[in-house]
Amino acid sequence: MKLLIVLSRFPYPLEKGDKLRAYYQIKELSKYNEIILCCFTHSWVNKKYLKELRPYCADIKIIKLSLWKAVFNLIKTYASEVPFQVAYFYQEKAQKEFDSFVAEHLPKHIYCQLVRVAKYAEKYTMFPKTLDYMDALSMGAERRIEKAPFYLRSMLEKEANRLKKYEVQLFDLFDVKTIISEQDRELIKHPKNGEINIIRNGVKTDFFKPVPQQEIMHDIVFTGNMAYPPNIDGAVFLTKEILPLIQAQIPNIRLVIAGATPTKKVQELKSDSVVVTGWVDDIRESYASSKVFIAPMRIGTGLQNKLLEAMSMQIPCVTTPLANNALGATHKENILIGSTANELATCIIDLLKDKDLREKIAKGGHDFVQDTYDWTAFCNQLNGLIKASSSI
Repeated sequence: MKLLIVLSRFPYPLEKGDKLRAYYQIKELSKYNEIILCCFTHSWVNKKYLKELRPYCADIKIIKLSLWKAVFNLIKTYASEVPFQVAYFYQEKAQKEFDSFVAEHLPKHIYCQLVRVAKYAEKYTMFPKTLDYMDALSMGAERRIEKAPFYLRSMLEKEANRLKKYEVQLFDLFDVKTIISEQDRELIKHPKNGEINIIRNGVKTDFFKPVPQQEIMHDIVFTGNMAYPPNIDGAVFLTKEILPLIQAQIPNIRLVIAGATPTKKVQELKSDSVVVTGWVDDIRESYASSKVFIAPMRIGTGLQNKLLEAMSMQIPCVTTPLANNALGATHKENILIGSTANELATCIIDLLKDKDLREKIAKGGHDFVQDTYDWTAFCNQLNGLIKASSSI
């Protein structure tokens, strides 16, 4: 079947969660479908990144968006009810390019990842369509309000309220709806939100696998795109509030914060005990060179891929209830969970001081991910939903 996949950015390199989800879904879905890929972007895509997707796509269309037009749209939209991220990504010229691409290929099904690109496909009632909400973006915006700078709070509040309405509005315009977790599904306030299908993320267990005899260079590791607000908040929370509590009991502790595009706020966390790496060619090295992984997430939504990767590599993990709600791991069996700085510090101290506990949580986490998070199974489930809606 000819399947048109519509994304808000090119799904490579894999430094963001939506890219990782799109990349592996494209890779798996291409086994059963002819993939036609359309990506919207504000910057040109490197040719070497295009090469990564060509084996899985019959055609790739990159639609370049005007940054100035995007800014103008944000200003114009301020007094309307359109979500800012929809205004940022939607442009009439881009719609015309998209329409030409659709007319050229006449797909049997259109799959849109994230509500921000759904507007491009709204009018195509002649084709069955899938919307991957991925996360409840409205709640993601709402959770950022309290910790945002005062000058952004009004905009985030508007965005959260607009997204809540828009997520409901889109529900009835798409034949199939998917999302990453049960907790996110409940946050889509449509009366029939139970019809949204849970399609989780997986992890490549043959890539993220235990590394024997790796030199341990750090005690604690936190990874992620360090320009993403929930990760910035997590890095600051970890360094400013959790780390001092650990240092009071275990001096000379070593923490590494690894991930792409660290903001100035993250860069300023560097110290004799804190390393901020920036982009890492192989993130597995950061996991494997550390004793404990922590995802101290206090804002954001969705499933933390970083937890899947660390657990798959048999690194003992610590996280918050917010992050674990989507993950579904069990406290003291395959993960340790804490809500406050004191609780999270205690979890890390217990793991660092107790080798047997460290090995138990590491093994439990590895087995949990191996048994529960498989890309192929989740993508086969997605393919079944797409196929069923296209045959009606």
